[in-house]
Amino acid sequence: MGLKYHVKEQDNRMKTLLLHKWVAVLCILVGASSYGMLSPTIKLAFQAGVTEGNVTSAQVTMGALIMWFLVLITPAARRSPFTGPWIKQALIGMSGLSLTTIFYNRTLSELDASLAIVLLFQFTWITIVMECIADRKWPTRYQGGAIAVVMAGTILSVNLLTADMSRFSAMGVVCGLASGFTYSLFLFLAGRVESEQHPFLKSAWMLTAGLVVIYLFYPPVFLIGGAPETGSLVLWGLGLGLLGQVIPTVAFLIGIPRTGASLAAMAGAMELPVALIGAYLLLGESITGIQWLGMGLILAGIALSELKHTEGDAKSLS
Repeated sequence: MGLKYHVKEQDNRMKTLLLHKWVAVLCILVGASSYGMLSPTIKLAFQAGVTEGNVTSAQVTMGALIMWFLVLITPAARRSPFTGPWIKQALIGMSGLSLTTIFYNRTLSELDASLAIVLLFQFTWITIVMECIADRKWPTRYQGGAIAVVMAGTILSVNLLTADMSRFSAMGVVCGLASGFTYSLFLFLAGRVESEQHPFLKSAWMLTAGLVVIYLFYPPVFLIGGAPETGSLVLWGLGLGLLGQVIPTVAFLIGIPRTGASLAAMAGAMELPVALIGAYLLLGESITGIQWLGMGLILAGIALSELKHTEGDAKSLS
């Protein structure tokens, strides 16, 4: 009887763990999808005549304001941010969130959206390399296979093999690769800095700390009416802040501590298909059959990495 109860209890623990893992993966997919819609939306802002600096400043400012509003209306989140690893969280906001925004928005101003996203996409393997170095272990064959499938899908999704090289600029490529590195830094550090704070409070504090870096490069002139498009900037900032700061940051801070940085990087690959579909819907860019195949490979790579993690969780409880 005792053995039967123990087996049943162990089975229930496994089901609960797997359920929590899938919820965490779903959070990351939601955050990645939101971030994927960011690039075509920023392109729309550029087409509307908004400058890169004003877009960046408004995006992060409004994102931080939205997060503090959510903190104010959420009783469980109304705590002092200066508790726990608040200094580490501030550094993550400065290095991971703000620098990624600066580098990626600059890339979008220099290159096509499809080329910008493939450079940012280098975070998929950079994050896993960071985690392997920190843990002092080689990537597993499953991780290697998932990376290979995702990268093959990435190449097909952006038509990289037939791309017009004249669309590249040195500044755009450098900033694009830098955005991939800083995004990896955010994913890696977010999974290693544990805190009991509410996700809304953590997100608000990280974004606020990131504003310090943003304002060094792009002062918020729109807040004092110093930009001719101040009214529209507030609206653009609200939309971009939701897509690029609020939804992804909250979703990632909920999901990454439960999945780890490597799996988060694979699930984050959802950004590319969403970005391409968003470019098709918002910018009128076409999607070829090869690109659809590439998006399918990316989803297959995500599934491969998640199935392996699920198998590992089941074994750890057996």
